[in-house]
Amino acid sequence: LISKEVLEAKTKELAERISRDYKGKDLLVVGVLKGSVIFASELIKNITIPCEIDLWQYLVMEVSETTGVVRILKDLDSEISGKHILIVEDIVDSGVTLSYLLNYLKTRNASSVEIASLLTKPSRRKVDIDCKYVGFETPDEFLVGYGLDYAEKYRNLPFIGILKREVYEK
Repeated sequence: LISKEVLEAKTKELAERISRDYKGKDLLVVGVLKGSVIFASELIKNITIPCEIDLWQYLVMEVSETTGVVRILKDLDSEISGKHILIVEDIVDSGVTLSYLLNYLKTRNASSVEIASLLTKPSRRKVDIDCKYVGFETPDEFLVGYGLDYAEKYRNLPFIGILKREVYEK
């Protein structure tokens, strides 16, 4: 669906925008484990301003149409009060879980909280989520590669592909 070369070019473009927008600000880039690791690492390598890096991991416990119950598995190590937080996601799907997490972070007195997502699936959105930086809008397909997985496999593919239905509809 998206080649390695196109991914690299888009990541550099997003990093340039982020570097311009956050110049002179106290930026904390937060990668969401595990899916965003590849995108976050490539993005950070191309950000040209000083920034801090942290990682965050959560587990979705329950999701309804408009709410998500989330358990934080690995919270941020950094103090976020007064900092500009950039959450880096691999994909924004329904938006339910991310909405919960945004509200959680806003209670911790960050100066701002924005989202950079490599992919977005607006057709699946249940909650309005404003992603300031988006790489690609994608069709409603099962995507793998560049951090995206199926049963913890395929994350290491250097491109993004559509997983064949027969793999996950066994």
